[in-house]
Amino acid sequence: MPSGCNKRDFVLWKNSLCRDFTINSLFYDPFVNRIYDYANGMDDLFLCKVRTVIPASISFEEDCARILRGLRIAARLGLFFSKETGTAIQNHLSSVKNLNKSRLMMEMNYMFSYGAAEPSLCLLRRFNLLDFLLPFHAAYLVQESPDQSAQSSLMLMKLFSCMDKLLACDRPSGCFLWVALLSFHLALVNNPQKALVIWAFSSVLYHGNWRKAVNFARESAQMHVQFVPEISDVCGTMTDEELAEDVTNLASQVVSSIGALTDPEKLGYVVRIYSSASPDLGGASNLVFISKAVAQNVGELFRVLKQNIETYANKREGFDIDYGLLAMDNIEETRFVLGKVIMDAMSSGVIIQEQKGVPTERHHVPFASSEKQLRDVKKRTISPKIRNLEQQHDESEKEFNGFKGVSKLGRSKVVAEKRKGELSEPANLKRRTETECRGNPVELADLGEVVMDARKNEVVQEQQEVANEKIKVSKQVLKRVLKLGKSKMPKKIKGGELAELPNLFREIEPENKGYLAELTNIEGQLAPENEGECHGSGSNPEQEKVVERKSNCDQSNSNSKEEVAGKKKTCKPLSNLFL
Repeated sequence: MPSGCNKRDFVLWKNSLCRDFTINSLFYDPFVNRIYDYANGMDDLFLCKVRTVIPASISFEEDCARILRGLRIAARLGLFFSKETGTAIQNHLSSVKNLNKSRLMMEMNYMFSYGAAEPSLCLLRRFNLLDFLLPFHAAYLVQESPDQSAQSSLMLMKLFSCMDKLLACDRPSGCFLWVALLSFHLALVNNPQKALVIWAFSSVLYHGNWRKAVNFARESAQMHVQFVPEISDVCGTMTDEELAEDVTNLASQVVSSIGALTDPEKLGYVVRIYSSASPDLGGASNLVFISKAVAQNVGELFRVLKQNIETYANKREGFDIDYGLLAMDNIEETRFVLGKVIMDAMSSGVIIQEQKGVPTERHHVPFASSEKQLRDVKKRTISPKIRNLEQQHDESEKEFNGFKGVSKLGRSKVVAEKRKGELSEPANLKRRTETECRGNPVELADLGEVVMDARKNEVVQEQQEVANEKIKVSKQVLKRVLKLGKSKMPKKIKGGELAELPNLFREIEPENKGYLAELTNIEGQLAPENEGECHGSGSNPEQEKVVERKSNCDQSNSNSKEEVAGKKKTCKPLSNLFL
């Protein structure tokens, strides 16, 4: 026991020793806003480490379900295991087979239903737990992706990844959703389908209407989706009757796959057929954790597609997910989300074939509704050369934004000089080429004349704006200087020494060297006036106007002559007036 513990601390310390991991042994008192840490759980949190409270071997011997809980925590929070804990997991893998089916189902549901299904699946495979928990899918991953770093492109991982994007700890689903996904994938691996059939299958689950599903499926099937071995290479046209028949057959195969997940003999047979090097299925009868009751309810998701699919219609008020119903395994809501997940996974497998030997790329299209998906897919089919133009402009725009210290006028001048001979803005370019980019990308050479004409007009317009700004500022400076008059000027400026005026401007606007010429003109206009005032020479009309304005000002302020005289003696420098 830690030293200095009172009775209350002793109770908390003893309770913390009964926890599984140190990060689960923390206590929080909301009344005093204090965390009690008796097992260094905060240190493990800072280190992103999962570590058992007591020695890992003893902890897993006490409760082997802690192995699955540790994997769940690491998957949800992105943590890693300490060396001792990781080694103990490897040494006690076989003890998981002794768990009760209901306990095993509960732990697996915690892993797959709260937004961390994909990382959980990866950790199960990494620690070889998937071989006897989901033997068929383990064999599939081994055969299709021996290197675990490349498994993210497989359809099974895409399905779980798309499901994770819809779920979270505060928005969980029931077990029907992930059991249906496992069964659907098992059916596709054993009986590959055309992309059109999968699009129609998922679309009818999502839209709840056969006619809408067919229209959407035919439009989506124009995109090339590559998943091996789930999607066959056989393409071609299909009538609506043939499509309905194939969708019905696929639904029947999915229902049969659900039965395979609950029958150890069928599951072992499927594994041996699919993989010559099947995992060790010893004691598999104790590891089939999906109950027949769950399998029967999941089968209800697909039975509507087996009977009179062409007349199936299920109207929804909107396309938002009701997470309350989803958590309670509502059949209608689960069917809707299942269709959405499958369509998202299909969209993530879309491959856009580029022209002229450019390598193909995978583009994931986030799915909100069928119409939005099609718009996003079409938007990503723009020629790569047009995308390169936009990228070049973005880089040049970042460079221009670096001139933040330059004044507004100077910045306009710099931008005008920088843009000479460069590409026009992508907004103007897209407006000119948007029509041609749809379905028939425009080559860069064809845009040469259009870009050059637009560039010339932009340069002329920017130069005109710079000139107008210079004239405007010069007039304002001249007006302010003349308005001051000789009473507000320092003595050395009254003597005609206006040489500091350009230096003053050079300090204020170092980039705007174009002002020097205008200031020299101001000096030429003010010098005769100042010399006449200081040396008693003849006056000029401008000087008379200044004197007259001064006298009018003196008459209106007759009660403050002394204050005005004092200000003449302590007049602020001309630089303050300009600043």
